[in-house]
Amino acid sequence: MPVPARLPRFLALAALAAAWPVLAASASPAVVAIPSGSFEYQAAGEFLDQGMPVDPPRVAGEVGDGVLIMQRQVSQAEYAECVQAGACKRLDKAFRRLESPEHPAVGVSWADATAYAAWLSKKTGQAWRLPIYEEWVRAAAERYREEGALPSDPDNPAVRWLAEYRREIQRRQGRVKPPQPFGHFGLNALGLSDVGGNVWEWTDTCFASHSVGPLPLPPRENCGVRILAGAHVAAMADFIRDPRNGACSIGLPPANLGFRLVREDA
Repeated sequence: MPVPARLPRFLALAALAAAWPVLAASASPAVVAIPSGSFEYQAAGEFLDQGMPVDPPRVAGEVGDGVLIMQRQVSQAEYAECVQAGACKRLDKAFRRLESPEHPAVGVSWADATAYAAWLSKKTGQAWRLPIYEEWVRAAAERYREEGALPSDPDNPAVRWLAEYRREIQRRQGRVKPPQPFGHFGLNALGLSDVGGNVWEWTDTCFASHSVGPLPLPPRENCGVRILAGAHVAAMADFIRDPRNGACSIGLPPANLGFRLVREDA
């Protein structure tokens, strides 16, 4: 259900960034602690009112204590190490590049990212996993962007369709397509690198269709499609590696598919 309160002002977290320093563990990626607590964010997924699409509501989210997220995305070199160990599927030729330690691994499916998390967990003795969407939102801080409301007319569906088309055109403007070296898009208030840049990050949240309005129904969840977080929210079939192959459930396909993981400290 919608929550009327405003989203906390994440920019204020910049002054408190020292309270959540980048942490390091032996043979483990650098991580940042996600601030615990309650907050509101715009839900991901499809929302229909009597069959007509409507704007997603703002919902309550919460992150518990001790949730850590990788300071940057998994690199090409790190993913290649998992491939060499026989635990990850080799990337398609177009995405292998130089197996650089300075560039994010892209051309990665949700299944690939999940396999990497399992391998890293075994390698380090720590429990790594993909974040759920609300954890990513909290970690993104001021880089998280909500979609504005779109005009609609129950008697004329074309009003909303045209508004969605204009939004997609605006998203395409100034878009940097090739994955950039780490640091190209800067740090957010918590010290995370390249959040909301041109790599969309897999989350473990399943896509769901919600029926709202006078006669709401339970959401219909499809875990064969997962939510991607980045410059805007998207959804993609869990086996897709290259967005150009389609299967994007929400709007403009993401530019590049990558990931960063979270772990929970007891």
